[in-house]
Amino acid sequence: MATIFTKIIKGEIPCYKVAEDDDYFAFLDINPVQKGHVLVVPKIEEDYIFRLDDETLSGLMVFAKKVALAIEKAVSCTRVAVAVIGMEVPHVHIHLIPIQKESDLNFAQKKEFEAGEMAKTAKAIAEQL
Repeated sequence: MATIFTKIIKGEIPCYKVAEDDDYFAFLDINPVQKGHVLVVPKIEEDYIFRLDDETLSGLMVFAKKVALAIEKAVSCTRVAVAVIGMEVPHVHIHLIPIQKESDLNFAQKKEFEAGEMAKTAKAIAEQL
């Protein structure tokens, strides 16, 4: 059965897409920790990041770097934090989260943004790529 992320990639579930190429996809997290919180996923279904072949893993990180640099330009932040937890959805995903300080990276405290703000943020990040 396809993961929710595969359904998002295929357009079966709507998302706030930030970037896409032949192998990777980036979109806003619908339960963000901070404004501009992006998930970066490979288009192949794999549950655990360290089971990816070396080429896919390195490509994922290079793609995530491009997205992170765009986030820095579009969202006010000191850094873009990187987190790989991998327990929420059985599909490899990297969290890119704009932060001012370490305590901004708190997965227990989700933020809510209206659909218009989410769309505006996704567009601002995408325009920086």
